[in-house]
Amino acid sequence: MGRSREGRTTHLKSQFGIVVKVLAYKPRAYPGELTQARAQIQNIDLSHLLQQDEDGDTLLHLFVAQGLRPLSYAAAEMLRDCGQLDVKEHRGKTPLLVAAAANQSKIVKDLVLLGADVNAMDQKGQTVLHLGATYGLPSVIEAVMMTGALVNVEARNFEGLTPLHCAVVAHNAAFQTQNMEPSSQHHLQNLLLCIQRLLQLGADYKSQELKSSKTILHLAVQAANLPLVQFLLKLPGQERQNFVNIKAHGNTALHMAAGLHGHPYQEQIVRLLLDHWADPSARNPENEQPVHLLTSGPAAEQLRLLLRSRRSGPGLVYPPSFT
Repeated sequence: MGRSREGRTTHLKSQFGIVVKVLAYKPRAYPGELTQARAQIQNIDLSHLLQQDEDGDTLLHLFVAQGLRPLSYAAAEMLRDCGQLDVKEHRGKTPLLVAAAANQSKIVKDLVLLGADVNAMDQKGQTVLHLGATYGLPSVIEAVMMTGALVNVEARNFEGLTPLHCAVVAHNAAFQTQNMEPSSQHHLQNLLLCIQRLLQLGADYKSQELKSSKTILHLAVQAANLPLVQFLLKLPGQERQNFVNIKAHGNTALHMAAGLHGHPYQEQIVRLLLDHWADPSARNPENEQPVHLLTSGPAAEQLRLLLRSRRSGPGLVYPPSFT
């Protein structure tokens, strides 16, 4: 396990005496300080800028992790000019990905505008959008949006997840562990903002993750994440009717809702799905309809009656089920 980037900064200071002054530098007024930063960086041999420590970090990786924006910009200019702006450390992260993980949104924007590969992946297949989505960092996603770069919003990490899937998975986890602390609520809000920003970037809400073919609606229903289910069912577009009936390994979101045995939000989620064109007659590979997945008990009996009434009600038209 390598040392922290702060610890390795001290190590590099001892290697490069000229860097001591540079790393002690704290930017205040970025435009005026950039000239000073450029002068300091130009006094460092290019070989020192390119040198990587035992964890693969260059000085640029360390600068961006600490939020030293002028130094990061000046170092990035030099690495760009020698074709090394996307050099990777031991976890496969480029300086851009380190900046994203550190929530250094202004540096993210700088690096993209300087030519950093906005679609670069680390050793887990995570792009800058995956990192912003996973950690609930809307400002990172917004920084990418502001550059106008051609970012692949449908990129898959090595788990088969798009950034939008990652944001929903993270929102589910935060929702299930939330408490009344302001920090917990703030994190949930940030994750929802990430979902909204990714949709603004053009993320396909019908996209299915590769391992189990789940959409973001399947994921939210499976986690009984009622607020997120409500949000997703209000997404605009003519394809919502198809969206709600997409199958994940043969199961619709309504099948998954029927399997939320005894959960306090089960009835609300079932009703929401039915009110948004979920098809109660859809069958999974075991030839089961959602009603067949209910458990026993008074609450389940109420849902059984509801599903059967909707299935046979006059005038109800459901879109075809999608595999």
